[in-house]
Amino acid sequence: MVVTIRIPENLARRVRELGVDIESLVIEVIAKELRLDPAEVAEAHLELAEKFLEEGRGLVDKDSVQASEKLYKAAEECVKALATLYNLKDVLSSVRSRGRWSISDLERAAEAISDRLGTWFYDAWDHAWVLHAWGFHEARLDSRAVKRRLPYIERIIEATRRAVRGS
Repeated sequence: MVVTIRIPENLARRVRELGVDIESLVIEVIAKELRLDPAEVAEAHLELAEKFLEEGRGLVDKDSVQASEKLYKAAEECVKALATLYNLKDVLSSVRSRGRWSISDLERAAEAISDRLGTWFYDAWDHAWVLHAWGFHEARLDSRAVKRRLPYIERIIEATRRAVRGS
């Protein structure tokens, strides 16, 4: 189910200024308020990751900057899903105390997930970070460079699906 909500402009502006991912924040707030099971929260992050993956794929040949960010966001949501599923307490407590995910939280989570799944995960996370930093923020990657990194993001998504859905 997709729900569209209207956020007052002053709040939307503040969210943009802080660089907060509103969709991920909504997941976190709903999960906290409804005391959702970690598996349900992980599934929500995975669903968002799959949406970002499809959007990123659709943009690769049209807008490499936006494709880079969508693919990075897909990987980021997988890190959040797996951190929740694997109950990475030190990371999750840091996120809860701050009220949002930081780059440091994501990095620590990716390291811990890599310890469980293998070094390929951390390598794939590095490719996602290149998309974010060099593809989105610096706008230095062309479609070819983004396409070369797409399989790494797809592998992160597939591993997250297996972990979350058991298939």
